[in-house]
Amino acid sequence: MNWFTGGAQGEAKRLITQLADSTKRDAAARELIKLGADSVPPLIDALQTQDLGLLLYYQQILARIPSATPLLTKALGTTHPVIRARVVEVLGISKDKNAIPALLDAVKGEYFTVRSRAALVLGNIADAQVIPALLPLLKDKENEVRSAACIAVAKFCDPSTFDDITNILLDDPIMDVRRSAARALGDTKHPAAISFLMEALRDSSWWFEREEAAVDLLIAIEKMGPAAVESLIEALGDKEGTVRKYAAIVLGRMGDPRAIEELGMTLYDLHHEVGKAAAEALAKFGTSTVDIFIEALSHPEATVRENSLVALSKIQDERVVPVLIEMLRDPARDVQKQALQALGGLRDPRAIPSLQNIVSNRADRELSALAKQIIENIK
Repeated sequence: MNWFTGGAQGEAKRLITQLADSTKRDAAARELIKLGADSVPPLIDALQTQDLGLLLYYQQILARIPSATPLLTKALGTTHPVIRARVVEVLGISKDKNAIPALLDAVKGEYFTVRSRAALVLGNIADAQVIPALLPLLKDKENEVRSAACIAVAKFCDPSTFDDITNILLDDPIMDVRRSAARALGDTKHPAAISFLMEALRDSSWWFEREEAAVDLLIAIEKMGPAAVESLIEALGDKEGTVRKYAAIVLGRMGDPRAIEELGMTLYDLHHEVGKAAAEALAKFGTSTVDIFIEALSHPEATVRENSLVALSKIQDERVVPVLIEMLRDPARDVQKQALQALGGLRDPRAIPSLQNIVSNRADRELSALAKQIIENIK
């Protein structure tokens, strides 16, 4: 009886309307897939929907119809730009290599949304023959396309392309595009990418007044894993304090014991942020660094002692509380205050006698009040 409703495509349109009903959706999807090629034109038309929830269902169904690829690739050159971009996403779901020629045409098309999505899909299909077609997109006039090209090219983990991606990493005028290049190189996890990422770390345009952008770069370096440790240790001696700081941060996240000795030396860096970063990094190694911090507590620079106290308070070790109690007698008031605050966080009853001495000494009312509050919290 489909003749009365316009044949198989009429039936497909009826089933498409049922996808909006959660109680009928699964059955309708199965019937649409059974209809095969007859479902494809109505489903392609449906891709122009503004309901993004339904859009995903349309795309998933199209991707599961084996005979859909010829009609989908034809749509890449004939339909509205919005539909073209969504068709590309369908091909990305199906990963049908038969669509590669049409996608290669799409990356040369006039619509940047289509070019960018086609590039991403070609990267996901992962056929190395497309690399030469993707490389020119790294110089595309549109930011979105250059970002997508970085991600797509990097998917192949081909070191011969890393220099091209690094041109974006270091020189692109748009920081968001450069961040895409950093993430792309990081996702390769290829040792050959380390030198390029470290070069970016030493480029002040990556971190001067751009702390948020630097986060992506640090994550990319961290993804390199153990292979990046030696390069990061070397960076602890860089002339730029910010580079030293970031190297310490990443080494702390990695937790590679090879970094402990060098971070212990960096603990004495008189650049405040570097010394602080080294202390925080060392604290992540736990009890194996307690002796390093105890030794640092005799350093003449008060900031070194303060940083060490903060770090010690984050380590679960029986030696910590007695050391903090001892530092309540430090000649520097800021160090005394830091020791108090650290003890306040640990709430160890062993500190009460020393805290009571500070409470009874009203020469410094702030410290006295702080010690009193800590005792109350312990009790």
